[in-house]
Amino acid sequence: MRLLAVPVLLAALLAGCSSQSPAPAPAASAPAGQAGQATALDPVALIGNWLVTGTDEKEGTILRLAGEPRELALWRSCGMLSGSWRANDVGLFVGDVAGYSVCQPPPADQQWTPGWLARVTGYRLDGEARELLDVSGEVVARLLPGGEPVVPNPKLISPDLAKKPEVTDAARRALAPAAPLPAGLTPATRDSLAGRWVAADGVKRPNEASLDLKTDGTWSGSDGCNGSRGRWVAGAGGTLLATSGPTTLIACGNFSGPSWLSEARRAAIDGDHLILFDSAGKELGRLKHG
Repeated sequence: MRLLAVPVLLAALLAGCSSQSPAPAPAASAPAGQAGQATALDPVALIGNWLVTGTDEKEGTILRLAGEPRELALWRSCGMLSGSWRANDVGLFVGDVAGYSVCQPPPADQQWTPGWLARVTGYRLDGEARELLDVSGEVVARLLPGGEPVVPNPKLISPDLAKKPEVTDAARRALAPAAPLPAGLTPATRDSLAGRWVAADGVKRPNEASLDLKTDGTWSGSDGCNGSRGRWVAGAGGTLLATSGPTTLIACGNFSGPSWLSEARRAAIDGDHLILFDSAGKELGRLKHG
């Protein structure tokens, strides 16, 4: 299904927008989020406007990371690319682009998320700078404190979407450490999560309702009526983060897998089942390989 809806971030935009579709600071030790790393980081420190360096982005490109909702905006000279991001206290980070405003989207056969951002699975703090890392712990992008982006056309893009985001209590709660897994469960890993998952029981359209977590860090799925997609990353202790991109809005009342995944903070394996948990340690739902 080709998805046309865009995230909440774009609701403030006027007509004319087009949308589409892995150590303690400042030094680094193990790659962020990998097994054996117990160092706590503060993802709240990622909220802000950041000048992107060390990538193929043009000079002056700014990455805006808002708190809650966790909205991402990549400001280029042509306009804004919008999407969402997730991060946690063990150094995992995932970001995704789901819409374009004024800037022209890439060709249909190319992913919407810039290649450098798609490689990012983690982060670390380095003084006032922030470093986004790949799965091996190599620096993909270095973020420097930046000012407000220049809005190329205020009639098409609200200037409020360029302002430095505030750190709110809601943002702190959304980015707070997740509760540990219940005792007796096996933490899910990147390898054990990859694959196709279906509801453990009781779906009306089982051939259509599923989640497919790919090894390239993308996921797609359906509740049986609406298609969804995004990006995901997993780390030590069963930690799991996933963005949720555009989706259709057909009332279905069927399988909640896509929403479970976007809310999940940890995942566990119990026999042949995958169990997803929210930040408070509450079970969201169970799935099985399909």
